[in-house]
Amino acid sequence: MRKQVVDLDRFVRELKKARKKSQAPVITLIANRGATPFEILASTLLSLRTKDAVTDAAARRLLAVANTPEQIAALPAQKIEKLIYPVGFYPTKAKRLIEISRILLERHDGRVPDEMEALLALPGVGRKTANLVLIEGFGRDGICVDTHVHRISNRTGIVTTRTPEETEFALRKTLPKKYWKPYNELLVSYGQTICVPVSPFCSRCPVEAECPKQDVTRSR
Repeated sequence: MRKQVVDLDRFVRELKKARKKSQAPVITLIANRGATPFEILASTLLSLRTKDAVTDAAARRLLAVANTPEQIAALPAQKIEKLIYPVGFYPTKAKRLIEISRILLERHDGRVPDEMEALLALPGVGRKTANLVLIEGFGRDGICVDTHVHRISNRTGIVTTRTPEETEFALRKTLPKKYWKPYNELLVSYGQTICVPVSPFCSRCPVEAECPKQDVTRSR
């Protein structure tokens, strides 16, 4: 197994080139449409364990009916379920949206907090969701680690970690801060098209020669 690690600066440059040929992740697309922090938070919750196309359609349906904490809190869970179906775990997500909306109204004057700890205190909000809200909703520096970021960062040798949370904290030490905000968007697009989970398209990868291909048993 080769021990070298990809050069970060070159890797990001190549990811940016590849990104131009693919569509942005769904939350970035929603943010680019002018979404509010609450709309981004709600959409991110819908996106968990759900394909982008399903998330986008469900978010459009929900936000067309209710796009503020006041409006979400006023809806019955069954109504929200119908609007967001078939996102993964839609009954649980409907209840969470109402619960979060009520908390925002009671504790935050109906606004989404712009601090990590306050976001993590919301039910169902983990570090991935909190980082994405801070990045896309408030333009803050953050590192959003999903399955693509965790997999590719380890596969390329940039980090050596076991969990997404470990990957986030390792990247905070390794990754230049200028790359923090775009890192998730770049790796998600790449992970959906080239560096896929099983049998990645290494023959199409511009950094294949220097990539250690950690845990890759078969490639194309």
